[in-house]
Amino acid sequence: MANTFKNLTANDVTSTRTLLYEAIPLTGALVSGTYGTWALEENIKNYSHGMFQSAYDYPYLSSSANNMFDITLGFASNSALSMSTPGVQQEKKINLYNQMCQLLMGYDHTGSIQEFDEDGNILAGGTKIKEAYFLTFSRLLYKDEIKKGSFSITIGTKPLFTIANSTTYVITDGHAASDYRVNSPAGEYAILTGSTPIAGSKSPKCGLIFYQAGVVVLTASLFNSITASGGGGSVGNQGGYQLNTCIAVPPGTTGGTNFENTFTGSTIQVNADALRHRIHNISFNNTTELNSTIYFVRANHSEFNYSSNPTFVTGSKIRVKTNTYDEPVTYITTIGLYSADNELLAIAKLSEPLKKTPSNEITFRTRIDF
Repeated sequence: MANTFKNLTANDVTSTRTLLYEAIPLTGALVSGTYGTWALEENIKNYSHGMFQSAYDYPYLSSSANNMFDITLGFASNSALSMSTPGVQQEKKINLYNQMCQLLMGYDHTGSIQEFDEDGNILAGGTKIKEAYFLTFSRLLYKDEIKKGSFSITIGTKPLFTIANSTTYVITDGHAASDYRVNSPAGEYAILTGSTPIAGSKSPKCGLIFYQAGVVVLTASLFNSITASGGGGSVGNQGGYQLNTCIAVPPGTTGGTNFENTFTGSTIQVNADALRHRIHNISFNNTTELNSTIYFVRANHSEFNYSSNPTFVTGSKIRVKTNTYDEPVTYITTIGLYSADNELLAIAKLSEPLKKTPSNEITFRTRIDF
């Protein structure tokens, strides 16, 4: 415990913010079920409540398994898919949509839940995303947030349920580094767009990505109403204009061959399987924010040249001096940071002792990360 203290001034303390990035690749083989067949995918966990599905990087019963993301879906109560005769899990799907809107879009001045807006310009009204798939990523993966402009998801465009589906559509947030929205209670978000507009498409807008929440909202209109005979159709206010293909259900399940039938006539689990088996790859950079306080501890020429350690002297004489005219010498090994009432808060150890005499000065840069 020290008995000599030096007060730090405002000029001796500063704060910094550092962002660390890590690339996160989720391969299609892992997402689409590496550990088993359609009937038994050991890294995919379904729940008795049937409200979402979880994807793990290993069989989920393994102690080393980590949750990657969850998949769920929903539609607005005023969507074209809301029927007077309820479809499969219709109430749950509407409740899930409302819950996501509450968390990510908040409420308007009347207290009503705001729906997802296609271009993020809520005040201007415009097109709403009334039917959507939700990918909620694990905090273990995205850390403090997803890095803007780094997200990419590749989706198969044919009604096949295997990563061998070679025809793909890439959805990214490539423009988001300089073009994002801040009118969400969940933080910053941006518009997801397709890599290239499909011929005859109205817009490449494909959904929204919320960076601090780690949530991706994919508009269900990505998957057109393409029936077995090749007819087209639209969903909600947006219309299906992106992939020009249906999202049918996995083998051995029921729900229909076009998008609307699958979305309303199948369970959330079946819809999650159908979407997940179209995913080829997901990639993004996560962000870890390091906030640091830096203390510049200065030992001036007249300071810390003596030690209170009892071994510093012997017989009332300084051990390191061989004659009266030698300079006193100390070796600094440790820096302690104390509170205002002299309580030790942090200790910094030097890699090697530094020699201190009245003829030199030393400045130590001590950093605390949090």
